[in-house]
Amino acid sequence: MQVISEKYSPENFPYRRGPGMGVVVSTGPQGSPMKDRLNLPSVLVLNSCGMSRAGEQGEIAAFCAHVMELDLSHNKLQDWHEISKIVSNIPNLYFLNLSSNPLSESVLEQSCARAFVCVRRLVLNNTQVSWDTVHILTQEMPKLEELFLCLNQYTSVSCCSSGPCLTLRLLHITDNSLQDWDQVRRFGPMFPELDTLIMANNNLTSVQDEGDVLTRLFPKLRSINLNNSGLNSWEDIQKLNFFPKLEEVRLQGIPLLQTYTNTERRSLMVAQLSNITSLNGSVITDGEREDAERFFIRYHIDYSEEELPYRYHFLVTKYGKLEPLADIDLRPRCHAQVEVHCEDKVEQVCIRLDQTVAELRRQLKTVVRLSTNNMRLYYIDKDVCCAFGPEEMKYSGRALHSYSIRDGDQILVVPKTK
Repeated sequence: MQVISEKYSPENFPYRRGPGMGVVVSTGPQGSPMKDRLNLPSVLVLNSCGMSRAGEQGEIAAFCAHVMELDLSHNKLQDWHEISKIVSNIPNLYFLNLSSNPLSESVLEQSCARAFVCVRRLVLNNTQVSWDTVHILTQEMPKLEELFLCLNQYTSVSCCSSGPCLTLRLLHITDNSLQDWDQVRRFGPMFPELDTLIMANNNLTSVQDEGDVLTRLFPKLRSINLNNSGLNSWEDIQKLNFFPKLEEVRLQGIPLLQTYTNTERRSLMVAQLSNITSLNGSVITDGEREDAERFFIRYHIDYSEEELPYRYHFLVTKYGKLEPLADIDLRPRCHAQVEVHCEDKVEQVCIRLDQTVAELRRQLKTVVRLSTNNMRLYYIDKDVCCAFGPEEMKYSGRALHSYSIRDGDQILVVPKTK
């Protein structure tokens, strides 16, 4: 309670800022560090305060009964018994953050774990808590919905002998070292109602189970994040289709995609993952899916029959065998090969289309042997000259590309009469 007194004393928050933003408390017992008034919000942040003990439980109960979210991260709490003293006296608590507290050596007893009965979201990042501790918590927390276990140096997952946790919907376990699918697959029986699995930065190397096993393993999984994993096979990507409820996938930074362009990566992924509606946080529209599936067919058009993926044959039955798209260059032309006519003389000349009429005169000066002041230029479009005749190029500052000059057109040079 000393930490609360120092952080939320009237000196720091002299005014109440509307209903629910603070609480009025009566004067504590003699010797209590509490002031007459504390501004305690329902979201209580006590991170990085050097806290190691709970303090007086009666005062916790008196001043924190309304608290719903509690952040105790980056403190010195290393005893679950002390943590349970705090939590057991906050009856409305549903969010608890214990990240970066040194809990690796602390043993959690079931009696202490029962203090967490109302908590729905539990954050244990960078605590190095054991799997035994995790299993005790999940068994004694009947309302637990979200569990965060990032940065805990896990290389394996131990099975839970006391039965599954039927309430957990989200497991956030990024930045560990879970490389083997045999370890990851244990989450299925452990959390059968799992909706979201966030496993970025674990370097998972493959998805090893067959389709019927995967279908039963994660029957409710809707979203999976495998960013920066070690997946290096299209077969692993295809296996994600066996999760029957899967809609959202994140697969950035995997070795498989390093050699592809951004367009190829997304199109090939969308075409391979037939049921998802969101890839890497971006919604997949019906139009994008059709374009991606057509791209997939054309991308594999030169593959041998042995190399073609199964998905190719399925999409061919849907769209047929597609011809390659025409390679059309829509960039503006920079040069044109034209015929330059001057009296009885005809020369083939390559001209730059980004130059002006005045610059063209200077270029042609050596071709027709006339001074720039002594020539008139006419443009002749080879396709419409019969209908419109030559167009005089009278404006010296006009750019040649504005005439739409193409290969084979003509430039007529007429000497000025004296």
